[in-house]
Amino acid sequence: MSSLWISNARVIDPAAKRDAAGSIFIRDGQFAASLSAAEKKRAKKIDARGLVACPGLVDIHVHFREPGQTHKETIATGSHCAAAGGFTSVVCMPNTAPPADNAGTIRFILDAAERGSVVHLYPTGCITVSMNGQALAPIGSLKRAGVVAITDDGDCVQSNELMRRALEYAKMFDLPIMDHCQDAAMTVGAVMNEGVMSTRLGLRGWPHAAEDIIVARNVILSEATGAHVHLQHISSRFSVDIIRRAKARGVRVSAEATPHHLALTEDALGGYDTNFKMNPPLRTEADRQSLIAGLRDGTLDIIATDHAPHTPDEKDREFDHAPNGILGLETALAVSLDVLVRKNKFKLSRVIDLMTRKPAQLMKLPAGTLAPGAPADVCLFDPDEKWRYDAKAGFSKSRNSPWHSQTLTGRVKTTVVAGKIVFTGGKITA
Repeated sequence: MSSLWISNARVIDPAAKRDAAGSIFIRDGQFAASLSAAEKKRAKKIDARGLVACPGLVDIHVHFREPGQTHKETIATGSHCAAAGGFTSVVCMPNTAPPADNAGTIRFILDAAERGSVVHLYPTGCITVSMNGQALAPIGSLKRAGVVAITDDGDCVQSNELMRRALEYAKMFDLPIMDHCQDAAMTVGAVMNEGVMSTRLGLRGWPHAAEDIIVARNVILSEATGAHVHLQHISSRFSVDIIRRAKARGVRVSAEATPHHLALTEDALGGYDTNFKMNPPLRTEADRQSLIAGLRDGTLDIIATDHAPHTPDEKDREFDHAPNGILGLETALAVSLDVLVRKNKFKLSRVIDLMTRKPAQLMKLPAGTLAPGAPADVCLFDPDEKWRYDAKAGFSKSRNSPWHSQTLTGRVKTTVVAGKIVFTGGKITA
């Protein structure tokens, strides 16, 4: 049996309320309470002095583009981005080509992950056939094929009746529905937040009400059906308020914020840089502050990246015609630490909880803990190291990041998946 001994770390495990100097022991791919003297002699040792050791990060919202769009990303390259960012478990969205609306496509994704992913990968299936919002996908067969949730992320189911039926089926099969909240009729041709900045730049505005209306719709349907609805990449302060009041009534909704919506506002678009174009769009400072407050009081449950690769040629177009989306996995931890810990005085353990235990709990994944017997997934990082992020030299096949060439603070040093070191010294080692 192989053994790994990580010593002298600041060990943070929110699931066990642990935050203290100590060691982590791994035996044969699982965490162990301790190792024998003989095992310690044989074990591979990592001296983590000055580093934080926590459960491997969990991201329940990524786009790895396979099948069909492998010029942007593959399951293998996406998993490399994840490992470099300290993530050991990811949940992939189904807006592939073809969409993951049947068991065969799910099997293809799982096979590709088995061959090429260096992290744990969990697929989602579509809510509707071809993600066209017209007919429900076969939710039962998707569940049997191995999906952990259903979603039409990238699109939003516009029919309230169809969404109601989807929630009823999802509850029957014990699957959460993840929803991209956007009223399509209100956002035709829209490319950025509607407001003073969109008027100044001469770009068509995207009203926050387009998100708020669907968030409210989903709250109503969740309350009516008892199904779990997870609200993706919340950006509007009004949506935060709707969710807060729904949770106070006990409605089964959860919600996420992204690092880019926590860190940036519409003011970043002043130079028409398409690397700041995303869906939902960057909004106002008031919206940004509401997202932070929502994470602080538990209205928003987790941090997720919405890692969305696009090639340089696709992004290097007029603002109106460039696709939405940015890379997120390699920079998520540093950005989150900067916004929440350094600028807003969150406890470090709280931020780690938002990126480990809580997302794993929402999707019922075997992750987010250092408990003996659990899969040995670890993120080792230096919270104080400054480093320059170069998207062109990163692990993605794409480079569409708003943090390209910026100096960030907080760097992942080593990532361990199932007891195996998959990233260390700036390199993928698996």
